[in-house]
Amino acid sequence: MPTVPVVTARFEHYVQKDSETHGMFLRYIFPPHPVGFVPREKLRGYVEGNDPVTGRPLMQEAIDHLTKPLTEMEKNPVIEKKPKRPRLLEPDTEENLYRLFIENGWTDGLPIILPTEERVAEMLTGTDRDPQEVIGRMSVTTHQERLEYTVEKVAVNAVMAGCRPEHLPLLLALAATEIPSLPSSTTSFSSMLMVNGPIRHEIGMNCGLAALSPFNLANSVIGRAWTLMSINFGDARPGETFMHSLGHPVNYNNLCHAENEEESAFEPFHVEKGFKPEESTISLFRGWHYSGSNLGPAKAMADAMQKTTRMGTIIMDPLVSAHLKDEGFKTKEELRQYIAKEAQSFPQAINFIVVGGQTNPMWALTDYMHVKTVSIDEWIPKSGIKKDEKPLRMPVPVQCKDGICGIPAR
Repeated sequence: MPTVPVVTARFEHYVQKDSETHGMFLRYIFPPHPVGFVPREKLRGYVEGNDPVTGRPLMQEAIDHLTKPLTEMEKNPVIEKKPKRPRLLEPDTEENLYRLFIENGWTDGLPIILPTEERVAEMLTGTDRDPQEVIGRMSVTTHQERLEYTVEKVAVNAVMAGCRPEHLPLLLALAATEIPSLPSSTTSFSSMLMVNGPIRHEIGMNCGLAALSPFNLANSVIGRAWTLMSINFGDARPGETFMHSLGHPVNYNNLCHAENEEESAFEPFHVEKGFKPEESTISLFRGWHYSGSNLGPAKAMADAMQKTTRMGTIIMDPLVSAHLKDEGFKTKEELRQYIAKEAQSFPQAINFIVVGGQTNPMWALTDYMHVKTVSIDEWIPKSGIKKDEKPLRMPVPVQCKDGICGIPAR
């Protein structure tokens, strides 16, 4: 069927790569960029003027594209395949190798631990899986080839991020979702990763005081590893595959934390999603907006959501969950139905998670939508989580003891 996609000139390279990757050479026309918030008269000028990419009159170009016969290349497209990356780099000094990683865009710009064969082998002691087992394929955008990756490649990125073997089962489960933390869009998306179940404490994750701040090894390196995997497996490259206009600082760590199940007045998030309390899971979320420093009851939550997103995830301190229980909301579902009605939203578009150290009954309004929850258990070795002889742990924040916070968790 004769078709002419219209794409602004800013994305000419982006869509041409799409044609090469998928082997379908569509005949695009390219009006000037941008088109958002541009006066109607100027937009009409775009249509009546020339294509800035080809220099030809835009509308005549559209007519030609619709009426001229297909070329041989268009009839018999050749799908471009990227060459397979070598497993090992040539030996060099640490300084030169670090420079190589930076200049090739294999990192997030922060210092890394170089993934030597010895370090990767040590990381692989955290799993029973074959290092060459392919566990997923990823792309940060639809226009590129989805690159496959193995258990060993996950281990490489884990080393770079500063992870230990005890973190590897969680990262393998995460990689197997094939979901990048850096989806490509002109809107600057961000991501969130939350862990539930026994593994939270086994690997020393923080779900209490300052859980979203940089004071915990596991929270920090797991969140960062997701970004590095998205860069290297998803081939995220600004201007080529990644088009966030501003970018998002959250993407460095992706709001990685565990849920405070013990102090919550409600059932854990993963139980809501059909998993057993004793299962360990990862839940992934995606959105743009995070607004902290909110106070008030369920009505305040509904009013805030109605004025902004009308959907998303509310992140609340355990004290807030206790307050809500006292308001009469016995379950998250009752709370969800109430807020959906007040905010004129859909119940399925609203979620609640509990995290924090009970120093202030605060909640954060986000537009993060739940993407997926998966089990980690199948990735844990039969002998259990592989820990160092003396596991690496940062200082643990002083937790709220029963009776000193005013409102005990239900």
